Amino acid sequence: MKKLYSIISLLTVTAASAQIGDAIHCGYDFTSYIVVKPHEDGKTQTINGLKMTICDEAGNEVINKDFKLSWKNNNQPLNFVRNYKIDSNNKKIEGFDEGKWFYYFAEDHYLVTVTNTFNAEDFYLKIEDIDGEENGGHFKTFTMQLAPYNMYILCTSEEKQKAMQFGRRMNKPIDIILEKQ
Repeated sequence: MKKLYSIISLLTVTAASAQIGDAIHCGYDFTSYIVVKPHEDGKTQTINGLKMTICDEAGNEVINKDFKLSWKNNNQPLNFVRNYKIDSNNKKIEGFDEGKWFYYFAEDHYLVTVTNTFNAEDFYLKIEDIDGEENGGHFKTFTMQLAPYNMYILCTSEEKQKAMQFGRRMNKPIDIILEKQ
């Protein structure tokens, strides 16, 4: 009888330990990112002063209704932001010369956060030059359909495995060459 209790106790402890191990999450669980590197042909520098949005096929901004597309900015358009650097106290700093990138995987590019269940193929990326000459030229508006492999999924989970049904993620920025008007 003691052996039976010992075996049951051992199995219970093992099962409990396995569940605790599965409960550990990383800071990016349930969140993916789309990272875009817009630049001119023959140049590597990311273009400043651009407006980037997730839009529908007609080019209309998509609204994040009830957090269905992103865990941030409820009931607002899905706008990309430019990555920035932080100091040793995690405070935002101006410029790109010192500090470390806030989003370590996005360098000096633009990014938007979306849910892991975001159906990228149903949406488009729209890039507009909103500052004209300030960024070096008037660039043509650019639109492209998104694909599942455009999303950065940074944590391993069941959703990641589901998302990989179309092939492994590359976790590389979408490389966009913009043309001047």
